[in-house]
Amino acid sequence: MSAETPVQSAGTFTRLRLRFRDWRGTRPFWAGLLTLLGGIPIAYFPYATLKLGHMSLAMATTAGAGSLIIGVLLVTLGLTMWFQSATRVFAGVAAILLALVSLVISNIGGFLIGFLLSLVGGALALSWAPGEPPVEAAGEHDGADAPTGEAAPDAMPHDPAVAPQFPAVSFEKGEDGESDGVRAAGGHRVG
Repeated sequence: MSAETPVQSAGTFTRLRLRFRDWRGTRPFWAGLLTLLGGIPIAYFPYATLKLGHMSLAMATTAGAGSLIIGVLLVTLGLTMWFQSATRVFAGVAAILLALVSLVISNIGGFLIGFLLSLVGGALALSWAPGEPPVEAAGEHDGADAPTGEAAPDAMPHDPAVAPQFPAVSFEKGEDGESDGVRAAGGHRVG
């Protein structure tokens, strides 16, 4: 294999996985997923019928419509967090409030499963902040374009224990003995 050999192209699965990872990194993905998953048990359990042998157990309540509305709203808020990440604060607050309301309305918040998932998803949406875009490296910065007499920013020591050095100053006394101003080391009047 020589330097001129073309690089093998990545497989379809690898390209899709990398594209999904890039998409996921630009939005509150986990917040949306947990909120969406929290809405499913809240909406499902009031309408579920559990069969145990010959006995069927229905968990339908009078608040079944309210549970369905809360569940659908949580699923919608989860999708909103994914596709409209600018509204993440609103969606997070709404998800937390709906999760709290589901405790009373929907079988203890979908038997605490939907409540906890929605609560954590809303909190993650509130705490998520978009990252800064990566800085494009235009090439190596060797300090050649730095102003004359100054070091390039990369050449400066980044030791927090080292205090910045300022030019020496001297105070001048006027005729009446009052301070008349300050002169920098180069003789230029500062103030």
